[in-house]
Amino acid sequence: MKQPGSYPKRGRGFARAATLVQSRVRTASEGRGFAETRLLTHWAEIVGTDTAKTAQPVNVTYGKGGMGATLTLLTTGSMAPMLEMQKEQIREKVNACYGYRAISRVRITQTAPTGFADGRVAFTPAPAKPSAPDPAVRAKAAAVSKDVASDDLRIALEALATNVLSKHKS
Repeated sequence: MKQPGSYPKRGRGFARAATLVQSRVRTASEGRGFAETRLLTHWAEIVGTDTAKTAQPVNVTYGKGGMGATLTLLTTGSMAPMLEMQKEQIREKVNACYGYRAISRVRITQTAPTGFADGRVAFTPAPAKPSAPDPAVRAKAAAVSKDVASDDLRIALEALATNVLSKHKS
């Protein structure tokens, strides 16, 4: 039995955070069928940032015959048809990560397979593009800052005045 405060030495100095949690991450990922944890930790690098924003790997299931596994991806309903067309490319990229043809099928699901609390993808809407301010507002902002001698300060004040004047009153 270990005495309180007596822990095995880990070497000199600090240990990297990744090495401290590596065994726990491996255990959790293997419980979902991921033999290669890189698939979870480097998902965006493997399939690309556009695909990674819209889909998340949920689990890998192996068939009874052992002839390839099925990778299940979670996505929203609107992105499912786009991912359906990219399934072959995703499969090839994931197999390149494994180093052999581990994945034979890619299945796309639009809901979490074990319930809504587990496995959901947190999607964020695309940022709204700012619209060009009204020319009358720009002219009014330029008139407010016209007497400022410093060019940098005048540009900053004009931008501030444009933002203030273009806000909608609630």
